[in-house]
Amino acid sequence: MSVVTLVGNPRSGSRTHEAAVRAAGTLAGRIGRDGPGEVVDLSALAPLLLAPGASAGVEVALEQVAEAQVLVVASPVYKGSYTGLLKAFLDRLPGGALTGTVALPLLVLGDARHSLAVEVHLRPLLVELGAAVPTPGLALLESQLADLDAHLGPWADRVAPQTAALLAERSVAR
Repeated sequence: MSVVTLVGNPRSGSRTHEAAVRAAGTLAGRIGRDGPGEVVDLSALAPLLLAPGASAGVEVALEQVAEAQVLVVASPVYKGSYTGLLKAFLDRLPGGALTGTVALPLLVLGDARHSLAVEVHLRPLLVELGAAVPTPGLALLESQLADLDAHLGPWADRVAPQTAALLAERSVAR
């Protein structure tokens, strides 16, 4: 079973990256999988995403994301929503590309006023691509990153049963 982490922060080595990988690992442990699995860090692909023509690196990343059974999608909040880098990448996926994928949105926020962005902006994009998205998505304030485990554990406890049920449902359907 593949758990893939997609990080839409334009800066490499970001706090968003760390939070996403740890969230994927925490969730993977709760559903009995090895984690956090593969990481697609868009900061390394940023120059290629808007370049004309195809890029082998982008194509491999798109394939990893589309083939994931569990996909943790993370971004910092910029201007009240996820990054343009994440949007540019996800726009390259065809409609329905995430059908059969359980996707878990994660946003890192500077201000609590943006906490609904995970449900109002990122969730609908993942659903539009065909993913099943358990609730709740994870909205982490930057101030919470210092004690990340205290926030990841309760979130994973809530979404793990839904994730496991969706994975079982999808394996029966195959």
